[in-house]
Amino acid sequence: MFEESHLPCAICEIRKEKRFCPAVHGRICPQCCGEQREVTLDCPRDCPYLVQAREHEKPRPADQIDPAGLFLQVEVPDQFMYEKEHLLMGLTYALAKAARTDRSLNDQDLIAAIAMLAKSYERRVNSGLHYEQPLTGESRRKAALEIENMVKEYREAEQKHMGYSSLRESEVLKGLVFLLRLAHGRTSGRPKARAFVEFLFAHFPEKESAVVTPQEAGSRIILP
Repeated sequence: MFEESHLPCAICEIRKEKRFCPAVHGRICPQCCGEQREVTLDCPRDCPYLVQAREHEKPRPADQIDPAGLFLQVEVPDQFMYEKEHLLMGLTYALAKAARTDRSLNDQDLIAAIAMLAKSYERRVNSGLHYEQPLTGESRRKAALEIENMVKEYREAEQKHMGYSSLRESEVLKGLVFLLRLAHGRTSGRPKARAFVEFLFAHFPEKESAVVTPQEAGSRIILP
């Protein structure tokens, strides 16, 4: 009989390997898998251990989220979400498009881009000043630009179909804050987490677009 081979984990090189890790293209121990998953490891979406972990993952406790990052001073009532459903759909689609264009983007990158824009719009609403704090990282800047382009296209669509644009800066701010809270609620908070990104992909399959004016309930304006 052949003796079972027990090679050391490819990460810690101490404990015995038990499972194959596609992120390191080698076999690792369960402890390293659990501790380094989406922390130091870029886990592919189809990794069975990542999928299993997400199925059993509980939402992050509120005390693990910085209150300042949730913009608690901005109220987003249910009525707003009903009236501006199409705006929220467009903003969400812009995030999904950005993440598909740049596959290196993770949850923290999208959260940083949304937060920067939210701060910018809050400043515009409160003081009228148009100033944006520069984002670190080209990928994050491009994600923020994708959102800004969507807002521009939304206003252009309103202008075309109603003769004017009614979208206010304060409404864009509320939409961004809604998305920011959604992102914080969907992500595990790990540095390389992509649960929110996968959530976006699930709601907006590839080649699908979603920018709609309030006057077009039930239909979509397909934008390039």
